[in-house]
Amino acid sequence: MEIVASWPSQGPLAGVPAWAARAEQLGFDVLHIPETVHDPFVASALALTATSRVRVRTSMALAFPRSPMLTAVSAWDLARLSDGRFQLGLASQVRGNIVDRYAAPWSEPVARLGDYVAAVRAVFASFRTGAPLHHEGPHYRLTRLQPYFNPGPLADDAHEPTIWTGGVNPRMCRLGGRIADGFVCHPTSSHPEVLREHVLPALREGRRESSWVTSQPLLVAGPQPVTTRTESELDRAIHERRRELAFLYSTPAYRLQLETFGLGDIGDELGRLVQAKQWADLERVLTDEVITRMVPVATVADLPGVLHTWYAGLVDGIVLALPEQGALDDEETQALVAACRAIPVTSARP
Repeated sequence: MEIVASWPSQGPLAGVPAWAARAEQLGFDVLHIPETVHDPFVASALALTATSRVRVRTSMALAFPRSPMLTAVSAWDLARLSDGRFQLGLASQVRGNIVDRYAAPWSEPVARLGDYVAAVRAVFASFRTGAPLHHEGPHYRLTRLQPYFNPGPLADDAHEPTIWTGGVNPRMCRLGGRIADGFVCHPTSSHPEVLREHVLPALREGRRESSWVTSQPLLVAGPQPVTTRTESELDRAIHERRRELAFLYSTPAYRLQLETFGLGDIGDELGRLVQAKQWADLERVLTDEVITRMVPVATVADLPGVLHTWYAGLVDGIVLALPEQGALDDEETQALVAACRAIPVTSARP
């Protein structure tokens, strides 16, 4: 099983090298770099230069505010910098953020993201082969790349960045199956029942429609487990996670997991409180019982067994939080990562 650490991007950018080096030393396989308050490509460069083994994946860089050419150039540079350890994760975000926060164009996101990824792949092909650039899709048109502006091939074709997508709704999952090398599940759609009922069927359907590959896309779950060293600390940890989860589940696009368990009314109530700007009341709606149903909750010693029960044979990777320094000693963390890596992966998914 691939074990992934996700950078807590509210922290300072200057902290990325030390965080990445520590994650590599503790045995993580991949580092996820989200896009929230920092540029994910800058943070990825810092992580790559501080490490020598781990792969670094944007999870997820926002596609629509950037031109496909700019994204392709950044990804190509990072792949060259790292001898192929960079992977490009791309997502759409919601309309309000794209239009009102980035002042970028918006249209039907599934079709637009599909065209965007095709455009990036066309640029990669021109970089790799030197052939003229020609992509004319419904949303993006790229037909000009003079040799002066072409960075040329990487040292090895295998170093070309793989492209990952993510999403929640069935159409976005289906798109991931059709166009992506891998798919990262949102924390609000990483429960095994959601994967079996919604995500995996959509990925399989998309792969059947794919014209370029037949193998299943790699699948990474991001359940954000709640874990502490002792049972007595779990209640406090659940309380600390409550606010973040309540905010996520208040977003209509992120309610699939609640609805799968017949808890859609909780999402409706959370949404009503957000509309009324009653932020302090969100936590009372999301009870401990709901959280423990949606998220793996266990002590550090028990967590590998819980994750084995949830994900063995179902996914190819799991996102774990890198413990803050002092929360666990390095030996405990290394043992946790190693035990989770031993969870079996199989291509015979249900």
